[in-house]
Amino acid sequence: MSSSFDGGIKLSLFGESHGKGIGAVLDNLPGGEEIDLDKIGEFMARRAPKKDGTSTMRSEKDIPEILSGLFEGKTTGTPLAAVIMNTDQHSGDYGNISHIARPAHADYTGFLRYNGANDPRGGGHFSGRITAPLCFAGAVCGQILEHRGIITGAHIASIKNVRDTAFDPVGITAGTLDSVKRRPFPTLSEDAEMKMREVINAARMDLDSVGGIVECAAVGFPAGIGSPMLDGLENIISQLVFAIPAVKGIEFGCGFECAEMFGSENNDEFRMDNGKVVTDTNNHGGILGGISSGMPIIFRVAFKPTPSISRPQKSVDFKELTEQELVIKGRHDPCVVPRAVPCVEAALNIALLSALLEDPKL
Repeated sequence: MSSSFDGGIKLSLFGESHGKGIGAVLDNLPGGEEIDLDKIGEFMARRAPKKDGTSTMRSEKDIPEILSGLFEGKTTGTPLAAVIMNTDQHSGDYGNISHIARPAHADYTGFLRYNGANDPRGGGHFSGRITAPLCFAGAVCGQILEHRGIITGAHIASIKNVRDTAFDPVGITAGTLDSVKRRPFPTLSEDAEMKMREVINAARMDLDSVGGIVECAAVGFPAGIGSPMLDGLENIISQLVFAIPAVKGIEFGCGFECAEMFGSENNDEFRMDNGKVVTDTNNHGGILGGISSGMPIIFRVAFKPTPSISRPQKSVDFKELTEQELVIKGRHDPCVVPRAVPCVEAALNIALLSALLEDPKL
């Protein structure tokens, strides 16, 4: 099944947007790890819709019910399973479009892949709703990483053409990563926040949507973790990041800017710092040859505009093979980027813990 990841840890995601519930199963977690359920709640609340005009009005409590794998506040080492019940579905909003392809959605491709048997309500298993159990899994993995001195975090790098202050690729600290998590709108700059809110609200009022970029980083991750070629850190991180609906691109370090540099500009020169090998710059984003260098891991993720917009659009009825005009009803985010920040962080947490547990030296 496509909704599973198998590495140093194994993750399986299940459920549909308008089904009874959604959830996750994590296997191969180390036993005896203390898990703070209040902190998991705080992590997941960062993904929840906000009542400020920047997100959907769908209101779900997203309280995970842990079914197994946790005893007296510690992981048991056996599969950790959790379910999150859906309580605020408006399935009637999708009655008129069950077989009309919504532009930029997976309705048509999902219909083809599953021979018409897929649940189309709210996008079914393709929905951004499935990022709730992804965030649960990432929150658990994040706490286990913290026990090992590894801190991750993310912020909104841009929304449309409004940019936030970028992370310092060399000097990013755990304090900066922790502080941005506490902000209701996760930017480093308050000025950028105000301008981004204006762009999102303008799109909403215009029955449209906007996309943006999330920048994510990790500090404290040890050097020498990962593998070359097909199982490198970039590969693992990218695979999990692309589990987030609306992701269309990812770049590490300088990313596509490297294509415009000379080698003398792009190369990160090595030096010693108190007996530790470091680089003066971090264009490589903390990963060389698929293996961690010990520098901060840093990457950016591009999100497309929310495909569900209220403007009339041209489409087709893929059962009747007729052209149709489509008007989408329901409750949708004018921009998914603010809520996607913890999702990217969750994907990184799962990837890094998986890579750590696979390393034969540890």
